[in-house]
Amino acid sequence: MKGLILAGGRGTRLRPITHTGPKQLVPVANKPVLEYAIEDLKEAGITEIGIVLGNLGREAIQEHLGDGTDYGVEITYIIQGNPLGLAHAAGCAEEFVGDDDFVMYLGDNILEGGVTDLVESFEAGDHAAGIALQRVENPQQFGVADVDEDGTVKELVEKPDDPPSNLALIGIYVFSPAIFDAIATLEPSWRGELEITDAIQSLLDDGRSIDSAIVEGWWKDTGKPEDVLEANRLVLEDALGTVNGTIEDGADITGQVDVAEGAIIEDGAVVRGPVSIGEDVRITADTYLGPYTSIGAGSTIESAHVENTVVAGNATIRTSVKIVDSLIGESATIDTADDLLPEGKRLVVGENSQLKL
Repeated sequence: MKGLILAGGRGTRLRPITHTGPKQLVPVANKPVLEYAIEDLKEAGITEIGIVLGNLGREAIQEHLGDGTDYGVEITYIIQGNPLGLAHAAGCAEEFVGDDDFVMYLGDNILEGGVTDLVESFEAGDHAAGIALQRVENPQQFGVADVDEDGTVKELVEKPDDPPSNLALIGIYVFSPAIFDAIATLEPSWRGELEITDAIQSLLDDGRSIDSAIVEGWWKDTGKPEDVLEANRLVLEDALGTVNGTIEDGADITGQVDVAEGAIIEDGAVVRGPVSIGEDVRITADTYLGPYTSIGAGSTIESAHVENTVVAGNATIRTSVKIVDSLIGESATIDTADDLLPEGKRLVVGENSQLKL
């Protein structure tokens, strides 16, 4: 079985962060979202992975992941170009997939339990496809599956007014090569896209069996800033608190704190975990890092108050204003401009930005 990760979206809901880079490289607990998908596929025994790229950020993704050696997998890059729907992205990978079954994983998804259960359930039967589902409180906003007691899908409905169940599709699938014949018959939807739910429904209409597996742990689509922060919180809650850097005497540390090699928490700093501090980060005296904060490699946090925030690499924050619930981009600089703004700012700061607070 092969893996297919879709990384071609524009990331419009994460602007300005995605004006200069792909959303799949936005860090969660100091790891790009895309790496979580690779780890899940590898855990399920899948090491041949195709990554579908769009027009934005393709070079950055290729430079970051390389050929996959660092992750113990073999990566093939597939160019989709303009994102014309999930089914279109899958269809672009037909040559890569060949006659194999494959897992298709949306590259901005993170889920707690991985994809092993979905893969094993699919392989245990004679199915044309398998879909990962999760119970949601608002099924009207999702594609919804009606399944029988054995988990076999009876019907798929896109954002129904009267949902047949509360089981939503979360963007992770297993397909046999039969999906390519179904994709070939599709017409664009009202959105102008080739919809993967239409392709799966076509398989159902042809009498093919569609399997399902319910994801019991948490799942997040990191398409919006608040989703990135929530995913960061969920991942940090499971962190072990490994210290490979330096915590000086006099630093006040409470809770689980990951400190990477070369990082230093100086005397007088206060850190309340769970917190992740990347390589070569400097946390100076009089700085407060609150829970659920990740500081990317090469950053400096100087005499600042930061909590429930994701800071990408090589950023500099030196401001007396409290920063909470924020997403700070790569190489951003935040300085003090006293008396100009009230305390307690919520920010989304793009790459290489310079801001005075």
